[in-house]
Amino acid sequence: MTNPLYQQGWNRLREVDAEAGERVIASLQDISPDLGRYIIEFAFGEVYCRPGLSLQQRELATIAALTALGNATPQLKVHIAAGLNVGLSQQEIHETILQMAVYAGFPAALNGMFAAKEVFAEHDGL
Repeated sequence: MTNPLYQQGWNRLREVDAEAGERVIASLQDISPDLGRYIIEFAFGEVYCRPGLSLQQRELATIAALTALGNATPQLKVHIAAGLNVGLSQQEIHETILQMAVYAGFPAALNGMFAAKEVFAEHDGL
């Protein structure tokens, strides 16, 4: 029997990240399936399902945080694509990354903007 929290998280992951989220979880199966399960159950089953913020707001916050970190480009690309998937515009994502230049520095914003450029090009090419 599937854990209800796992199923709730899996459904939310698919809603937010579509195939990209599934690929992340699948890539963990041979090294750390537990980490994949934690992502599904906690991040998506609990946090992403909480009331109070829309999926768009959650993705903007995630994009801002990953941009500010400056060292999480693969995860940032997944969440930029997720932002587009849940209805954010390229301009909203662009402005969020640009805002991080003030708080996280220009190198972090540059890295974020180049990641966005790649994701936008892939998205536009679909």
